Amino acid sequence: MSYSLNEIEALAKRAARGGGLSWGISEEAAKAVRWLTSHGLPGGEALAGLLIQNDGIATDQTAPCALDGEWRASGGALCPLSSGSAINDCAERLATGTDISMRDVSYPLLVVPFAAWAALHITAHVGVSWGGLRVVTDGNGLSISDPDDALLVTKAPQLSCAQVTTATGALSQPLSRGEVSPGAWATLNDFAQRTYAPATEASRRLGAGAGASDND
Repeated sequence: MSYSLNEIEALAKRAARGGGLSWGISEEAAKAVRWLTSHGLPGGEALAGLLIQNDGIATDQTAPCALDGEWRASGGALCPLSSGSAINDCAERLATGTDISMRDVSYPLLVVPFAAWAALHITAHVGVSWGGLRVVTDGNGLSISDPDDALLVTKAPQLSCAQVTTATGALSQPLSRGEVSPGAWATLNDFAQRTYAPATEASRRLGAGAGASDND
């Protein structure tokens, strides 16, 4: 279904927080989902899948152990959100021609928006590659080679992020609305519900208005 980008961002932020991510990473996740869906990519589906996969897993188990050499997680698959946030801290490496390499990245599509923001930072094109697919962005638009097979894979054994000279084709520009499948939307709603405190007897009485009180 089609939603406004504001709706998508707001739900993604709540869902990420409900999935146990910090408010800071949740905000980054929401912006990433908004960026992807504005380009017609399944950002909502990727976040929904990631939250299901990592539900109950401590975030320090999926964050990069170190930012030197190949980035890895101590507890298995690398989270694309914590890894993506670290790309901005390492953007100058890309500017000097040093690639950023990651191993076993969950839902690698979610790395792309962070690469886009790094591209804006260094005012250059940045390419993200995994599984035979390459996405190139200048920060605003993007081009994708061979999108069908690897776009929404649940894990990429290898992922690289590097400065590139040009895109392989015309860069698509963002849209004003985005598509999220009903299943993914429902999953994000389920995670978002975890951020709301359960009703108590006192809150129910307050919510009922003046009917429970005597103002005479």
